[in-house]
Amino acid sequence: MTTENKTEQDEELARQMVNDMIYRNPKLCKDEASIQMIKTAFELANDAHRGMRRKSGELYIYHPVAVARIAAEEIGLGPTSVTAALLHDVVEDTEMTLADLERIFNPKVAQIVDGLTKLENVMDQQESIQAENFRKLLISMIEDVRVILLKISDRLHNMRTLDSMPEHKRYRISAETLYIYAPVAYRLGLYAIKTELEDLSLKNEQPKVYAEIYNQLQVCKQNYETIIESVETPIRAALDKNGYVYEMKARTKSIYSIWKKMQNKGVQFDEIYDVIAMRIVFEPKEGLQEKTQCWDIYSRITEIFRPNPDRLRDWVSTPKSNGYEALHTTVMSPKGRWVEIQIRSKRMDEIAEKGLAAHWKYKGAKGDSEIDTWLEGLKKMLDTASQNSMEFLDAFKMNLFSQELMIFTPQGEMKSMPNGSTALDFAFEIHSRIGFHCIGAKVNYKLEPLSYVLKSGDQVEIITSDNQKPKYEWINFCKTAKARTCIREAFKEERRAVIQEGEQMVQEELAKFKLSINARILRKMLTHYHFDNREDLYYAIGNKTVKIDDLEKNLRGRSANRFIKIWNLTFGNDHKEEDNQAGVSELPKGKNVVLSDDDKKQNYVIAPCCHPIPGDDVVAFVDETGKMHLHSRNCVHAIRLMSSRGDRIVAAQWESHKVMSFLVEIEISGIDRLGIVSEITGLIARQLHVKMRSVNFEAHDEIFVGNIFLYVYDAQDLQSLLEGLRGIKGIYNVIRKEHTNTEK
Repeated sequence: MTTENKTEQDEELARQMVNDMIYRNPKLCKDEASIQMIKTAFELANDAHRGMRRKSGELYIYHPVAVARIAAEEIGLGPTSVTAALLHDVVEDTEMTLADLERIFNPKVAQIVDGLTKLENVMDQQESIQAENFRKLLISMIEDVRVILLKISDRLHNMRTLDSMPEHKRYRISAETLYIYAPVAYRLGLYAIKTELEDLSLKNEQPKVYAEIYNQLQVCKQNYETIIESVETPIRAALDKNGYVYEMKARTKSIYSIWKKMQNKGVQFDEIYDVIAMRIVFEPKEGLQEKTQCWDIYSRITEIFRPNPDRLRDWVSTPKSNGYEALHTTVMSPKGRWVEIQIRSKRMDEIAEKGLAAHWKYKGAKGDSEIDTWLEGLKKMLDTASQNSMEFLDAFKMNLFSQELMIFTPQGEMKSMPNGSTALDFAFEIHSRIGFHCIGAKVNYKLEPLSYVLKSGDQVEIITSDNQKPKYEWINFCKTAKARTCIREAFKEERRAVIQEGEQMVQEELAKFKLSINARILRKMLTHYHFDNREDLYYAIGNKTVKIDDLEKNLRGRSANRFIKIWNLTFGNDHKEEDNQAGVSELPKGKNVVLSDDDKKQNYVIAPCCHPIPGDDVVAFVDETGKMHLHSRNCVHAIRLMSSRGDRIVAAQWESHKVMSFLVEIEISGIDRLGIVSEITGLIARQLHVKMRSVNFEAHDEIFVGNIFLYVYDAQDLQSLLEGLRGIKGIYNVIRKEHTNTEK
């Protein structure tokens, strides 16, 4: 078969996929005009992309068709959205213009495609193109929320086909997906898509971790099926007896959720007790509220199985802010394993699976939703947000926390707040004027400071004073984007003046030694004074919180990274990136570097936030001064950098040499018995020949917990050590303590 014939065959297959999508979906084939609009969009996109192929080798038109099918079948969008999905890349990748689309279709289709079209460049080289494009996307979303729904569809298909991309792009796209798009999908109620995005991100970023958990799930599959059957059979009998029409589904926890829990709890796979979940979706009986029927089903289940009182989640009385409604309980199975059970009506299930599209379908029956409130709040944030795209991205991310608090005003009005919010955040949530003048709060009738961290159910009364003025330091304990943005805006001009004063002070100090600011000097100053960027450094100097009396000594001193001896690091990249910032070097390409603390030109540092050791999965970030920062792959700061400055990320691999050891902390817990500490330290020192820096053990009620700081050569040595310790009788758990800083 010739290439031309193969292309024609592929195009015909894509055309058939579009026809199948149209005629299987009543929403798309409701009238001839809708059918013709979608078919015209396909032919136009097919002509525009003719001859183009993706990295995987498949015809490019398959991508917009796949995005359109996700939008229609997995989210439930209509003809206008499907048309825009088919056309979403034509303006960006071909000579077709928005004016052409408006003329051929309608202004709404052109507006949605415009919202999905990336910016060609960003004028300010200090800005992140990724962050600026996302900002543009959100601005378009305010005009028409279908923009973000189609972008999520686009991202989902890209993640499903990410295998063909080069390594550095897989890292960047996966991190950006995990940092932004999965939380956005959750916030919009797209649970199935959110879960798949998370799993695919983990699969591409940490394939070994993903494969290990996947294989463990497969090994346990038969056992899980037995457990599910032991729970499902008696529940079916009870529901059938009481006349319920329902569907029951069983599933295991997602691979990403299992991995995240293992990380957060410091436990192994077999210690995750809620891996199994079941879902009951029922047809509501006439004349009874859905909420009442949810509780009735719950009552019948708990008559059969003992529930875990700490695992009851009532989202039928108070739905989540993204519209999610369900009743969750966890019961003990006859096989001795906990099983989570989710109870939903058919309407609740559709909203949970298809999010906003289903929410608006039922809006007439349910009234206003928290989703509308969130979208309105997002509009206000966009109107007042800082012009710095990175600050905006961080602010937006803060509004996407999955855990939410229910906080009450003195009048009993409930407000949803992100987990970790303070009394000050609540003051700004009520009104910016109240935030600026607040001096404290009464929480449950008890006086508390502005930094008080709220708990769900708190009733909060804000105390204000006309004499109170806002303080920039408030930003250090604010959680919400609204509060942080208001504070930044209030101090914008003042902060700019202080930054300029700080820079002038540095220039004057350097002039004493006949020096001027350059990339090398700035890099040393940022390292010495522990700042991430020049603006924060200059601000601290300008407001006198940092003194530069020792500047000459700092500039003449040796590198502070004395713990680095020698190892090989291979930096790989598949492309060359251009960067016009002063002092930024070209990204290394296939470069093998031997690092030594005696190298005066050493341009690589171990990130202090996560302290990776040889053998850990790492990536390298090139900062604005050209310096490489090595981060663990799952470090929260590394994920943030990959999601917002992916153009400055390069892959890195260790080739460790046992010349210098690295300090790590391990935590051991188990049953206390005479001589166990001696046995542990003896194994470490005598059998494994590992040096310890400090040892601390505490025992209480026959249980002990120990923390040991010791030196290892690489991750392989550490793993051998952990396995050896787990073999000691009475040891319950041995883990490496991660010292990753919390997200800012």
